[in-house]
Amino acid sequence: MAKVLIVEDDEVIAQGMARYLEAAGFDTVAVGRGDLGLARLRFERADVCVLDLMLPEVDGWRLIETARSEGIGTPIVVVSARGTEHDRVHALEIGADDYLVKPFSMKELVARVSAAARRGARVAEAPRGEAIELEELRIDPREVQAYVDGRSAELTPTEFKLLYALALDRGRVATRDELLQKIWGRRAGHRDRTVDVFVRRLRTKIDRLASRHTFVQTRYGIGYKLEAVPKE
Repeated sequence: MAKVLIVEDDEVIAQGMARYLEAAGFDTVAVGRGDLGLARLRFERADVCVLDLMLPEVDGWRLIETARSEGIGTPIVVVSARGTEHDRVHALEIGADDYLVKPFSMKELVARVSAAARRGARVAEAPRGEAIELEELRIDPREVQAYVDGRSAELTPTEFKLLYALALDRGRVATRDELLQKIWGRRAGHRDRTVDVFVRRLRTKIDRLASRHTFVQTRYGIGYKLEAVPKE
């Protein structure tokens, strides 16, 4: 039974989410403050975190940034009344895995949490093959991590899953919709920039630090592929 940590200061909303998630077979625990949510993430093994942004003590933005900086890879599904594109993109950029705007369908919440739990479980599976080496980049599925010039890129589980998907098909262009279905389990919606945000994060952690090559290449209007291209 997957465990879901709900960090939401509105008790009625938290109870509603817990009720629907438990009916879908999840084990839930809810806290109403960001500092308590961060403590739970640090010391308990949650499979998914459902996180509001506007929280007392430690807000959701800071919780995401702190968790990711400490290497906590628990998938984070943001649920927030803040629905601007800037808010959604910023949350994904700093480490969230998905974003739902309030008010939302509880059925959609269950679907998003289920998809996040499946992604996390797949990332944590037993060894899935040999490491893939491409110039100064090494992608190791057994350690669920990538290394650039011998140093860990400190990828989150979702970042690693995207990189690994590109690596398995290296040289072939994968469309945004294909990647969104494969990694996040859904089709692209209107102006959905999730894939682009995670590609940008891969470039920051890998291409920018690599000594001799860039690796995540864009095929404009189509999608992305993994290919070593010498830096100028």
